[in-house]
Amino acid sequence: MPSVEAAFHDFLKALTGIFSAIANSIFGVFRAVLALFQEVFGAVFHLFNALAHLVTDLTQTMFGFVFANFFALLIIGGGVYWYTQRQGSSVSKGKRKA
Repeated sequence: MPSVEAAFHDFLKALTGIFSAIANSIFGVFRAVLALFQEVFGAVFHLFNALAHLVTDLTQTMFGFVFANFFALLIIGGGVYWYTQRQGSSVSKGKRKA
């Protein structure tokens, strides 16, 4: 006949097994999230690195320098146009103060 002490020992062993499995699952999810952020950060860093190489390659010659300046003006002008169009639509929807 099994003893009560052996039954409690088996019960506690099962409980610790369950809690250790839950803890391992939580740590596994935490490691997966950290790995995701590491990969995303690495990809963004690689993108900016490639962009920096593109800019340096384009501006090595005089023609590249002029082209890069026109490209920068195009980007800045597009941003200003987008900003003014966005502000104009939000201002026109508001009420006028007397």
